[in-house]
Amino acid sequence: MTLRIGVVGAGARAGLANRALAHDAVIVGVADPHPHAQRRARRHFGDVPVVPDHRALIELGLDAAFVVSPDDTHATITSDLLRSGVATYLEKPIATRISDADSVLNTAYKSGTKLYVGHNMRHMHVVRQLHQLIDAGLVGDVKAIWCRHFVGHGGDYYFRDWHAERKRATGLLLQKGAHDIDVMHWLAGSVTREVTAMGDLMVYGANPDRRDNSSELLGEWFDPSGYPATTLTGLNPVIDVEDLSMMLMRLDSGVLASYQQCHFTPDYWRNYTVIGTHGRLENFGDSEGGVIKLWRRRGAFLSADEEFPIRGDAAGHSDADDLTVAEFVRFVREGGPTDTNPLGARDAVAAGVAATVSLRTGSTPQRVPRVEPHIADYFRTHQGVKAAPVHT
Repeated sequence: MTLRIGVVGAGARAGLANRALAHDAVIVGVADPHPHAQRRARRHFGDVPVVPDHRALIELGLDAAFVVSPDDTHATITSDLLRSGVATYLEKPIATRISDADSVLNTAYKSGTKLYVGHNMRHMHVVRQLHQLIDAGLVGDVKAIWCRHFVGHGGDYYFRDWHAERKRATGLLLQKGAHDIDVMHWLAGSVTREVTAMGDLMVYGANPDRRDNSSELLGEWFDPSGYPATTLTGLNPVIDVEDLSMMLMRLDSGVLASYQQCHFTPDYWRNYTVIGTHGRLENFGDSEGGVIKLWRRRGAFLSADEEFPIRGDAAGHSDADDLTVAEFVRFVREGGPTDTNPLGARDAVAAGVAATVSLRTGSTPQRVPRVEPHIADYFRTHQGVKAAPVHT
């Protein structure tokens, strides 16, 4: 059966939906209120109907939809689609507030409509290799995971549009950090319950060169030659999110984790360290050409016992996008287990929100709230049993 797919949002990630075309799907329409949406939609999808909002898109008759709109719109749009019986691929993060994320999960549970959240890093080769090496027992029982994220393109990606505003994005420990928090949760097989954090706006807040970029997309202002970060021009008029952040996490299992994120480094990559009772893993580079090193005996830094080349993802997470979309299409058609999970997406957001509260309140420790047990069970079993109708 050919899937009829709608796309909500004609922004920088809209082209993701085209990856479904390789799996017997067709794009039947795009929803976007922006005045330039028609031009953007045609660039991504050709001559398709462009409607002003997702409700009009639903009326075109959809089997599934990709929600790639701004993050603060995710919860409302996705809930409307789910209530209409439209299986939904929701670009991460699931929402920008814990309450909104919980509302999306609750709507998916009540409607029985399939929800998929695009945490594509679970399909990145470096992450999958780390996961496989841990599962093989090469480091014993995992006790600590550390992640350093050098966001070399941070000024272009997050400080020239709405991502720079707390009221839209909450903070970058959520918006950017949700990826890595989710990865650490997946590698540990557990989720965060207690956090403390510290952060500041150290570089971009002092830059006076501001302008309204709302009529443009990332590709129109992105300039990889813009370094040092203090020389960037055309930043968002409002900048009040942190550009340097650090958080500490205690997971349910007792694993301790840390995450450090900087948006003004010259290099752009992620470095994971996994420490267990019998060894340590660490990646150097996170794409084709990089390597994962394993230490299982005492020795100096250069004396790794084994090295595992990283294959794939030479063009960023393009390979992972293909795998993630393929998994979504298979899930829509057949159901069954998926490597991504909306519950995990919610837990990553919840940890990022709690850490943001901590860093803005003098590093006060924060507890991360749990999902209601029946909701958690529904997603742990991969939405396999449709919920009973809810009568109001």
